[in-house]
Amino acid sequence: MSNLYVRYFDRDMLALSVEEAIDFLSTIPDIRITPELVNEVHAYAESDIPYPKRYKVRPRVYFILIKTNAATMAEFKANRRAGAPAAAENEVPTKKEIKATQLAIENPGWYRGTITFKRVIQIPGTMKFQYQDTRFSAYVKAMSGQDCYNRIVHHLKNRQDVDLRSQFPSARGINFSFNYMGAELPPELLQANA
Repeated sequence: MSNLYVRYFDRDMLALSVEEAIDFLSTIPDIRITPELVNEVHAYAESDIPYPKRYKVRPRVYFILIKTNAATMAEFKANRRAGAPAAAENEVPTKKEIKATQLAIENPGWYRGTITFKRVIQIPGTMKFQYQDTRFSAYVKAMSGQDCYNRIVHHLKNRQDVDLRSQFPSARGINFSFNYMGAELPPELLQANA
C-alpha cells in the first residue's frame, strides 16, 4: 500500500498507514469520523485508483487524500515541485476530468458498460409521449471506455424499439459507467450468455 498525503486547508500530513490518516483527521473538529468514512479511506488506500480523492466535509469544503510513494513530507513536496502533476499543489482534478482521462485509456478487451438514458415512451391510450429513465447494461468488446460508450449508444440508436428522439447522456457524466473485464470474458459470463 502507498503512503497517504492528507490535506485540509492549511493542515496536512504524510500518513504511513490508514490508521495514521484517520488519527490525523480525528484531530480536526470539522471532520466527523464515522465507520463509513473509515471504510471509504481504507477502500481508497487499497484500490488501484491512482488519482487524488476528495471527501466532502460540508458544501464546497473538502479534505483530500493523495497516494504517494514518498517516505517523508519533504520528499512528497519535492516530488510535487519537480512537476509530477501539472496542477497547482492544492488543486484537485474534477470528477469529469478524472472520468475523461479514464475514458481515453486504451485497453482492448471486454467491458461492462451501463447507461441510463431518456427513452421516449408513448403514454398508453393517448397520442402523447414522455421521457422515461431507462437503464441498459451490456458486455462490449471495445478499445477503451469511450469506445464502449460509443458502441452501446450506436446499438441503442439502431434498435427498432428505441425511439430516435431518445436522449443519451454524456460519457463523462454520472449516467454512464464502465468496468474493464479483461482481454477475454470470464468463463461464467460466456456460459451465461451462451
